[in-house]
Amino acid sequence: FVIVSSVSFVSLISLAAQKTPPTFRSGTRLIVQTVSVKDKDGHAVEGLTAKDFVVVEDGVPQAISFVEFQRLPDRRAEAPPPSTPPRVASAPQVPSATQGQIVTPPPGDTRYRDRRLLILYFDLTAMPPADQARAYAAAQTFIDTQMQASDLLAIMTFGGGAVRVKQDFTGDRAQLREVMQTLIFGDDKDGDGIPDNTDIGTAFGQDDAEFSILNTDRQLSALQTAATMLRSLPEQKTLIYFASGLRLNGVDNQAQLRATTNAAIRANVALHPIDARGLVAQAPLGDASRPSPGGIGMFSGQLAQNAITSFQRSQDTLFALAKDTGGKAMFDYNDLAQGIVQAAESVTSYYILGYYSTHPANDGRFHRVKVSLAGGVAGELAFRQGYFADKEFAKFTAADKERQLEEALMLENPVTEITIAMELNYFQLNSAEYFVPVAVKIPGSELALARRRGAQRTVIDFIGEVKDDYGITVQNVRDKLDIKLSDDTASQLAKRPIQYETGFTLLPGKYVIKMLARDAETGRIGTYQTSFSVPNLNRETQRVPISTVILSSQRVPLGDAIYSVKQKADAEAANPLVYGGQKLIPSVTRVFSRGRDLYVFVQAYQRGQTTTQPLVAFVSFYRGEVKAFETTPLAVTDGLDAKTKAVPLRFSLPLESLTPGRYDCQVTVLDSTAQKVAFWRAPIVVIP
Repeated sequence: FVIVSSVSFVSLISLAAQKTPPTFRSGTRLIVQTVSVKDKDGHAVEGLTAKDFVVVEDGVPQAISFVEFQRLPDRRAEAPPPSTPPRVASAPQVPSATQGQIVTPPPGDTRYRDRRLLILYFDLTAMPPADQARAYAAAQTFIDTQMQASDLLAIMTFGGGAVRVKQDFTGDRAQLREVMQTLIFGDDKDGDGIPDNTDIGTAFGQDDAEFSILNTDRQLSALQTAATMLRSLPEQKTLIYFASGLRLNGVDNQAQLRATTNAAIRANVALHPIDARGLVAQAPLGDASRPSPGGIGMFSGQLAQNAITSFQRSQDTLFALAKDTGGKAMFDYNDLAQGIVQAAESVTSYYILGYYSTHPANDGRFHRVKVSLAGGVAGELAFRQGYFADKEFAKFTAADKERQLEEALMLENPVTEITIAMELNYFQLNSAEYFVPVAVKIPGSELALARRRGAQRTVIDFIGEVKDDYGITVQNVRDKLDIKLSDDTASQLAKRPIQYETGFTLLPGKYVIKMLARDAETGRIGTYQTSFSVPNLNRETQRVPISTVILSSQRVPLGDAIYSVKQKADAEAANPLVYGGQKLIPSVTRVFSRGRDLYVFVQAYQRGQTTTQPLVAFVSFYRGEVKAFETTPLAVTDGLDAKTKAVPLRFSLPLESLTPGRYDCQVTVLDSTAQKVAFWRAPIVVIP
């Protein structure tokens, strides 16, 4: 594990012969590395000094500044501390100024020396009430019967759009029990309906629910925030993450997953996820909590296989978080308290090494670190293989700002200071090429406004690239979105997102797209990265070849825009979403209001045809396996484009009959002449 901090030294030298004294500055970066050294019997090797270690960074030897040994007893041989009686309820105390924070000890304070730092992190957004109760019970069991004298616990939660520190590191089991009681029963202990203590810790907040309903970016971003809060402590830390699975869906940002793991590595935090569902014995077609499914999938085994696959994929992200940060995930086990014990036992005696890197630039690049023992000393070492340097973005000239974006695009460690959601689609242009429209959505509340020429303005810079399977850049984009707002629309910006569209022409294949957006006023950057495929529809013989399906709740005239972009005309020239002087705006987040119509657009392709072959299409909405609504079949007998061989299918659906909640939207296209069918399905959310 590595902690990176910056230390600046400024010296002023005045010369009598000069009117303006010169200023000399030198920057250094303190790197803190934790190293475990064990002998052949698996016991910790003690008594080593700086002379016994060799640290090499990017092939350059580093001078070790300090070495500190953290002696931790074997938990299996350590006796538990004596039980403490429950505290007598007292009058509520005035919360301290540091309540709701992870406090950094002042220099010389050794309160965390030779102690295990464990964090119990409850993701309330990813656990139903039954799983929350199971996780709380496991935490209470650990505190009451398995917590050792060398253990210090902190408790954190994520819910309601905020990361909250419920308890800083402490070994007081009575205090920890009291905090757990507030999680289980709430803060209203006297039953007067008013919380006894005001919750003041909100380290991470978000008010754009649209961006977090159907993706896990906010959960990962909250984990990143928790790791950043722990970064000021140089000791090794273990975060036990309770969640009922964590699945990356198609609308999720892979850059956020990488940024979260990198933040944990920099903060010296090992993530130990625990699946709060425990050992689940699933019925093949669901239990009594779900309605009975229908269709041929019941008899082919497809529904049962889909349920198993969905459950397994919900654990993949948890496993990746553990593996990439040096932790261990625990799945399919009912004794969740054992997972906390395993996480605590993974922390053994270790050394803290500190050195000032000879590579002080805050370039955000990965620096490889190797630690070895000097001659004559034998032992097995465990340490982190490197770290990502910090990124320092300040006020730049125009050339510096351009270079900043280009360098941020090449960084292995993504910058995720702004929330970004993105949607990619594909439409066939001819027998070889496909048009891939890209829609990017950013919460307006995260943008800064500046008054220029008497009007409120904000400028967003975009840069992106598309790489193929071989890592070769095949397409790129550099654009600027200049938003001019009136006083009325400026006040609405905090409640409405900003959407940007562009597009690429690609051949069939597998690609990776990376898109960056920068707020020109503050310099804050957001990154979205995901992989996608463009299929070769010419080879589709079993089903009706169709494009991706666009879901939208908004159509706007081409000239009705609050912003201007440099490449707008080029992107719209081949955009099939432009029809009748209006442009269909993809939803991106797939959250729709009952008060607005839902627009559905898809293209079916009829290669080799000169006239339109009859098609029938309809849209269905499912809640679980129950059909909640289905449109009247739409019969299409004309509209074949002579150049693209595409037949457009358009729907306009009122959502008033649907109750708010989650649905699966399915689009079915039938070709009765060729006896073929095509299905497309995606989750959506209907809100009041």
